[in-house]
Order: sequence, then structure tokens, then C-alpha cells
Amino acid sequence: MLEIGDDAPDFELPDQRGDLVSLSDFRGEHVVVYFYPRADTPGCTTEACGFRDSWDEFEDRDATVLGISDDPVSDLDSFAEKYDLPFTLLSDEDGSVSSAYGSYGEKNMFGKTFDGVFRNSYLVGPDGTIERVYEGVSPDGHADEILADLDDLDG
Repeated sequence: MLEIGDDAPDFELPDQRGDLVSLSDFRGEHVVVYFYPRADTPGCTTEACGFRDSWDEFEDRDATVLGISDDPVSDLDSFAEKYDLPFTLLSDEDGSVSSAYGSYGEKNMFGKTFDGVFRNSYLVGPDGTIERVYEGVSPDGHADEILADLDDLDG
């Protein structure tokens, strides 16, 4: 895991439309970088819809939201469309960006071991440094937690 004060690793990944997006594109504003295991699963849908439902509040605070999973672009596109998600979803199919953020590794589910994305988030400041770290996130209410932290930082 990265820590508060660390430089956020820059990245370039395809979004749900296949366009390349870089973290450095958002220098000068707050960026929520949230990692989630799988599009269109119950927890990930809850988390994404929380960001969607609070979207106006993120815009009011000039904060960008980037969701990252190891799903292929086509899965992200259908997920974004199905739930009318107004923010950017990024495909990290090889897990390299998720790994750089300490959010990828061995998982166990239903007796099977596999590599996958951990549900962690980071609040990146306008200068590109990590301002907040959220490890093992609970999907319900996570967007509100980040909004409260944005208010504290702007305080």
C-alpha cells in the first residue's frame, strides 16, 4: 500500500470506450482512484452507484473519480451503460497499475486461489501526492466517506 505523502504512480489505461486516460491528465485537481474486483457484481455495483449518486457533489468539489479493475474494456462499457455511471472506468487487465498501488494479488474465494484486484482507494491531491488511503473498503457509503475527507482537506 502507498502511504499519505507518497507520489501517486502515474499510469495510462484504456477507459470504457477504449480511449487512453492518464492520471497526469488530472494534475491540478483531486482524483479519487478506486480499485474494485469485478464489474457488475453486487459489492462493486453498490460502490459504483454510490459514486454515481453523489456525482454532483464530486463535481462541486472539482474531484475526478477513476474506477480501476482488471475487467476488459467491453465489460466496463456495459457496466457503465447499465448503471448510467458518469465517471471513468479503466481497464487494468494485467494488474500492473493495481499492483503499483498495492491493490492486486492473491485472493481466495470458494476454495479457489487466483490473482485479482483488492477493494482499495486513494485520494490523490492536485500536486499528485496521496492525501488519503482507504484499505479494504466497504462499498456501502464509501463515496460519502471520501466526500467528507475532501471537505476536511479543503477545510
